[in-house]
Formats: sequence, structure tokens, C-alpha cells
Amino acid sequence: MLTKLFKALSRSRSTLADAFKSITGKRITDESLESLEEQLLGADLGFETTKSILDVVKQNSKSDFIEKVRLHLVSLLPEAFIPSHFQKPTIIMMIGVNGTGKTTTCAKLAHVYKKMGLNVTMIAADTYRAAAVEQLKIWGNRVGCHLVCNDKTAEPTAVLFDGLESAKANESDVVIVDTAGRLHTYANLMGELAKMYRVVENRFPEFEMKSLIIMDATLGQNSVIQAKEFGNHVQLDGAILTKLDGTARGGIVFPLFQELGIPVEFIGVGEDLVDLETFNPDSYVDGLLGLNNGEGG
Repeated sequence: MLTKLFKALSRSRSTLADAFKSITGKRITDESLESLEEQLLGADLGFETTKSILDVVKQNSKSDFIEKVRLHLVSLLPEAFIPSHFQKPTIIMMIGVNGTGKTTTCAKLAHVYKKMGLNVTMIAADTYRAAAVEQLKIWGNRVGCHLVCNDKTAEPTAVLFDGLESAKANESDVVIVDTAGRLHTYANLMGELAKMYRVVENRFPEFEMKSLIIMDATLGQNSVIQAKEFGNHVQLDGAILTKLDGTARGGIVFPLFQELGIPVEFIGVGEDLVDLETFNPDSYVDGLLGLNNGEGG
């Protein structure tokens, strides 16, 4: 049975697998390497990763280089992410630009931790988009977790404060905060985000803080630029990649980790609550290259 991740990577795979197939079993020439380079860059693997892949191909041109390429790609990625119980109550700030699927991803993440037996609270701190609050209410009911929102204020910091007070009283293990989508170029909105972090640090020291940036895979290199800018304002601990099935730019996880040191922790592979997969470098690379036929249990 094909895994959802393997299916989600189909567009990226058609670009990469075809690129390697075109030179397999043939004499490697400058022309074929140039064509391969164009296709690798088109899949948004980034310049450094592409250059290193070409080096591997050149060094193993007289043998079956695809397994060498596979091992090399896996070595460039973060280790597999395995969600675990937190040492102390933890706040996960879900941040990113508009339209990345943050609200839906909040619910999916809540579902992951709820299934692990953790006490989960979600906070609807996206006060600029009324639909986000309503959406989270629906998702909260489906997940069956505690949800805090406040229709009477447009101040995200106030909602966050109330939510954390409630989470503390509720003895929550993990608090997932849906923040408003914001462009990194909007100084006032980035300042507001920094204010939310200060509230946690100053008023809720009993919580650990974790930040996940939600990234739209269809944006390719633009996502890396956005992550870099967000990282100038807040500490980014990881990323969740969404909309992977709608793009051929699945190579974006490489520059994200190689250039910024941000590991992908989860990948959205569909619209349902269960469609959030933990990141595994072997499965991901196999999905990109079309190896092992994407078989899963």
C-alpha cells in the first residue's frame, strides 16, 4: 500500500526521478550534468545541496550512483522526529505567513498529542480572522481537547494570557497557540508576536516554549526567505510543511535545514485530522527518488 507521504511527493518525484533516470546507465557528460542541475534547482533543493549531489554523481559515474545519492541526501537531513512526552508543560507557538494552513495544522498537532495521552489545550490567538476562531472551535470539538478563545477582544496577547491561565488551571501538558498569519515585512505585527513571547517569559515561567513555523511547500525558496526573517525575531525550533501534494518543490527541506538549521518535524499529507506525518529522512528521500515503491504498513 502506498503511503500518504509517497503520494504527496508525486510531483516532486516526477521531476527528480526523471532527472536521474535520464542519465542512469549512460555516459555522464557536461551537458547531462547541466540538465540535471537545472532540474534539481527546479525542485528547490537549493544551490549547495544541488552542487553536492552533482559531485556524488561525478564521483560514481561508472557505477550505480542512485544509492550513493540516496545516502548522501539522507545525510543532509535532520534525524527522524519522534514526538515524545514533555519534561514540563510546553507551549507550542504556531507561526507563519497567511494561507499556510496554520489553523488546520494546530488541530492536527493537537490530535497527535491527544492520541499520546497528553492533556492538550488550544488557544485561538488569531484575532484578526474571525473564521480562524470558528474553524478552531469546530476542530477543537473533533479533537476533543480544551479550547480557549475570546470574542470580546482583538488583542492576541490578552487571549494568550487568558488561555495560559486556563491551561495552567487545567494542568495541560501541551498548549498549542494559533497565531495570526503575518508577513515578516510588517514590523508592527512582528513586534506584536515578540510581545506574546515576552508575556510567556515574564508571566508563565513554568512553561517551556517552542516555536514551529508552518510553511507552504508550494512557495519553495520563498518559504526559506520567510523562515529566515521570522528567525530574526523569534527562536524557531522546527517547521511543519504543508501542501506538499500540490507542488514539485519537495526539495525545500534541504535548504531549510542546511542553510537555517531548522528541522522539519511534521508534514501535512491531506485534509483530515490524521493527515500529519512525522518527518523521517529515509522515507522522505525514498519518496523523492521513487525508491522502495513507497510501501507502508
